[in-house]
Amino acid sequence: MKFIVIGAGRVGQRTARVLREEGHEVTIIERDSSKSDAARSDGFTVVEGDGSREAVLEVAGVEDADAVGALTGDLNANFAACLIAKHHGCRTVMRIDEDYREEIYQQYADEVDEVIYPERLGAIGAKNALLGGSVRAIADIAQNIQVLLITITDESPMRGYTLSEVALPAASRIIAFGKSDGPLGIPLQDDSLEAGDRVAVLATFSVLEDVRQLLVGEDSAAPLVGGK
Repeated sequence: MKFIVIGAGRVGQRTARVLREEGHEVTIIERDSSKSDAARSDGFTVVEGDGSREAVLEVAGVEDADAVGALTGDLNANFAACLIAKHHGCRTVMRIDEDYREEIYQQYADEVDEVIYPERLGAIGAKNALLGGSVRAIADIAQNIQVLLITITDESPMRGYTLSEVALPAASRIIAFGKSDGPLGIPLQDDSLEAGDRVAVLATFSVLEDVRQLLVGEDSAAPLVGGK
């Protein structure tokens, strides 16, 4: 696949490297000459210029690209680039800064295919390492909503119950289920929970601890804390 990454900073460079390592074709757009030179030294095709300008995106091959990642630290430039890329039929991914997360998500989420917060993604990884055990955060959907992957333990109060019998808090729901030896799939009401089974739960931060106690048990690992 062909990708355009706008911004050769920390986030953009790492994203471009991962895509290249997986065999994809990557073109980087960067307006800072020193960063452009560094990206070229790393073996990337680089278009030097403002990625929020259509002429620059066209030079980078936006008409043939599968997706555009606007990953600079400039929110306005990222949004403008995504609108142009969307016009050319590309999938669009827009980076926003942590400080603007909720406001920008509400304003722009419908205009692009994906909104990412690099700081939040890093925080999820750190939190998973700290928590360990049977609870793993998968993604943040908005300011106070998270998707968790929870492994049922021997101590789970819901072990042996069917999904129809699991009474989660109102601000949460099971969105996927998988047996210990199988993939995640659509949850069915008569699926029974046994040790080692996994459920993906969508929940607000306010009920995360209640969800953990219900599906994992009182004595497992540390309390679950939402946010950073």
